[in-house]
Amino acid sequence: MIYIFFFNNEFCCSKPNSLSSYTRLSPYPDTNVSNLVIGIASSSNFWRYRKPYIESWWKPNVTRGFIFLDRAPNEPSSLAPYRISEDTSRYNAFNRRKNPHVIRLVRVVEEIFKADNGDDVRWYVIADDDTILFLDNVAEVLRKYDHSKYFYVGMHSECTDSNALFSFNMAFGGAGYALSYPLARLVAKNLDWCLKRYPTFVGSDQIMHSCISDLGVSLTLEKGFHQIDFHQDISGLLSAHSQSLVLSLHHLDAVDPIFPSMNRLDSVKHLMKAARIDEARLLQQTICYQKHKNWSFSISWGYSIHIYEKIIPLSVLQAPLETFSRWRRPAYWPYYMFNTRPVLNNSCEAPHVFFFQSIERTRENHHETVYIRSSARGLPACSSSGNHSADHISEIRVLAPVRVHEDGSRRECCDSEETYMNSTSFKIRSCMEDEILS
Repeated sequence: MIYIFFFNNEFCCSKPNSLSSYTRLSPYPDTNVSNLVIGIASSSNFWRYRKPYIESWWKPNVTRGFIFLDRAPNEPSSLAPYRISEDTSRYNAFNRRKNPHVIRLVRVVEEIFKADNGDDVRWYVIADDDTILFLDNVAEVLRKYDHSKYFYVGMHSECTDSNALFSFNMAFGGAGYALSYPLARLVAKNLDWCLKRYPTFVGSDQIMHSCISDLGVSLTLEKGFHQIDFHQDISGLLSAHSQSLVLSLHHLDAVDPIFPSMNRLDSVKHLMKAARIDEARLLQQTICYQKHKNWSFSISWGYSIHIYEKIIPLSVLQAPLETFSRWRRPAYWPYYMFNTRPVLNNSCEAPHVFFFQSIERTRENHHETVYIRSSARGLPACSSSGNHSADHISEIRVLAPVRVHEDGSRRECCDSEETYMNSTSFKIRSCMEDEILS
């Protein structure tokens, strides 16, 4: 077996934002998952299909909250507790919505506030039953905000058309949103008045946004909430996640499995293997270059790695490949709220794609993630970069130091870098921090 070593002047990694900055800049570092109450509306008709998604991230005796159903389920969850939604018949006189269940969905905020409003509650997080939540990351992001003030934290859709249809200033309910305790209390107090004021709105999140706006509170944007108003393959989006903690993923039952060798549910469970080890690193993009072969690497930790047989600037690689299709036929351009790159059948532009396979802790106190090739690229080597083909690489291993929480803070990474490759694998040791490794 032949090993080729690439030393400091030949290999570098770049990650624009340090994850540790969230902790350093947070004025409320004691906010944690125990201060969050989760409210999710579901339907008994869909419960058997949605329950496994909720169980993939809900932690018994840790996650706090309830699933609100229209009637008792045939198969209760052993992990997530449920409650039956209150009767909404008193709204029938003025309800002109085609979907009568919208009112029940809106009232989750009031009902979850009634169910749990203890002194230690700081935030209420509302989401759909097909939403995957990363609650450690949600808690870390919410540490930046004063929970004693009025805060409405969420994100609009990734698709321009969806925002134009509802509002560019609305937190989409599928992506999930967070209400500070005093705002949730105020909403619960005024919800009946609000429902009567907007009798024709079709979306529960649209009604909630209007209610909160009328109370004088505007949306605080957090990019990590993902509505995923797409179809087909969203791997391009997940492989170039924005430089922010991933907080949620919605509509995963409406897109292709995020790991092509698995079904949808197994894909979610597989992603959670990495999330349980280091949720803050999940999907964080690191871009590396191997100058000797003119290769570019885009690493989405815990999900995928792309190898390009060409040196491609960071500003280009940070734009997701448009592997996905639009939710519906768009009426507006541009179609997306972010820049994308086209998928090209070109040797110098098309990546070799590797997906997350496994993770383990090494003796050197590192987490080693293994990524295996998805399929043969089926293209010749990039001639303009010296014909250095990556076809022979079948496996990539990434080593990242275990980050230790000490008094609520993360220990900074300061390990030396080492990279080597053989005929079947490529191994990267990276701090995964915001420095240029040179």
